[in-house]
Amino acid sequence: MRSRVLATAGAVTLAVATFLGGGAAAKPAPATSGHSLSAALKAAALAPPDIPLASVKAHLTQFQTIANNNGGTRAHGRPGYRASLDYVKAKLDAAGYTTTIQSFTSSGATGYNLIADWPGGDPNQVLMSGSHLDSVTAGPGINDNGSGSATVLEVALAVSRANLQPAKHLRFGWWGAEELGLIGSNYYTNNLGATERAKIKGYVNYDMVGSPNPGYFAYDGDGSSGSGGPAGSAEIENTLRAYFTSIGVQVRDTAFDGRSDYGGFIRYNIPAGGMFTGAEGIKSSAQAQLWGGTAGQAFDSCYHRSCDTTSNINDTALDRHADALAYAVWNLAGTGTPPGETVYTDDLETDKGWTANPSSTDTATTGRFERGAAQATSSSGTSLQLAAAGGTSSLVTGASAGSSAGDNDVDGGVTSIQSAAITLPTGSLSLSFSWYLGHLNNASSADYVRVRVVGSSGTTTVLNTTGAASNRSASWQTATADISAYAGQSVRILVDAADASGASLVEAGIDNVKITKS
Repeated sequence: MRSRVLATAGAVTLAVATFLGGGAAAKPAPATSGHSLSAALKAAALAPPDIPLASVKAHLTQFQTIANNNGGTRAHGRPGYRASLDYVKAKLDAAGYTTTIQSFTSSGATGYNLIADWPGGDPNQVLMSGSHLDSVTAGPGINDNGSGSATVLEVALAVSRANLQPAKHLRFGWWGAEELGLIGSNYYTNNLGATERAKIKGYVNYDMVGSPNPGYFAYDGDGSSGSGGPAGSAEIENTLRAYFTSIGVQVRDTAFDGRSDYGGFIRYNIPAGGMFTGAEGIKSSAQAQLWGGTAGQAFDSCYHRSCDTTSNINDTALDRHADALAYAVWNLAGTGTPPGETVYTDDLETDKGWTANPSSTDTATTGRFERGAAQATSSSGTSLQLAAAGGTSSLVTGASAGSSAGDNDVDGGVTSIQSAAITLPTGSLSLSFSWYLGHLNNASSADYVRVRVVGSSGTTTVLNTTGAASNRSASWQTATADISAYAGQSVRILVDAADASGASLVEAGIDNVKITKS
């Protein structure tokens, strides 16, 4: 993060003015503006979700682990950066995004941007959200800018979970080499070409949104305290401000001073906006009165230092900004084709009645299916057990990693787990879920992961993936199936996996189960 808070005498004076209204330069309350009224009406229709703080922090934990395993940094040109990008990409691929890695060269090293497109929406009307993924070389960069990257990722995953089908096409970006001078984002906008740039109708930038001594700053899209952004930037600002107004948090301006990744967008007159919780700037007494925290100290005293770890995050600020970005994406994207009625959904974060070994016929001695927070495992570069596709929990064959990859894999035969009864309505029904199967080359076609729908009229197998005598790296994938034949019935979802060939190393997982009616 390179941007600094816009600091003017007026801004400091107005920091203790009455709620969004006191003083000559205070911003009018967003609820009274045309843009904000429009956003509020759209919000009622589109129902933006509450983004789980635990899910965002789980991504931060992964970034910290990646840094720990790669010299304490996730900087451009270092293996920790590419590992971070691969982690984000795997999550998006499993969620149904079309992902593209864009490479460039800076300071003698190859850098990477990651672009993710959600299917659907008007391709000539693109709403984009982004953040830089790299850290400085001095540390892991968890606030700067793991916080923004994790937030953008979890909102993108929320789009997938909701099967959002807005009017605009949704695109998300994670930029490389920001800390060297906005290299990755500038490379992206410079190489789009005029026609493609013109399709982007808004860019929302998230760079440092979990500062430990936070402020609440919105980029000054409408120019009320500076030069403002390109036409359309005011709507982005007002939409973000409307969310914070709804939770009683006052927001102040920060300038478009070109020190974060919006720079390459506004240079081409693409509307932009975003939020920021402060970096090396010092929180004033007036700002401490407004937001709490400690006056006379930096918003982030670990800015660009080795102490920018998972301990350097304010949970409240991070949680609020995650929900604000979801609010902005849902509202700015416009009303599109309704995604269909959700009949049943289970992200496995809470217990909804799954029963292990429901028929008391399982033979597996270890690696039995359970709902839990899986610990990732691998062997010689082959991923075997994965963390949840979204959130922290999934259905997994032995959640604990143990001391070696083979400790808690499926051994001895079959393990199964079954949902509680699900009452289905009449109509056209679709089941979707995320899944993976990982194994080493000691597996065979007798090993498998399988998902079935069990109803009064019979049983349908909707997934049956078998093993082979080769290393198979686990990767979250999405499966869908038409289950309209079970309309009007009470059904259960039965999941099972097997190590049936003897001495195989087999792991499997299921997450994000959903049934929709169209």
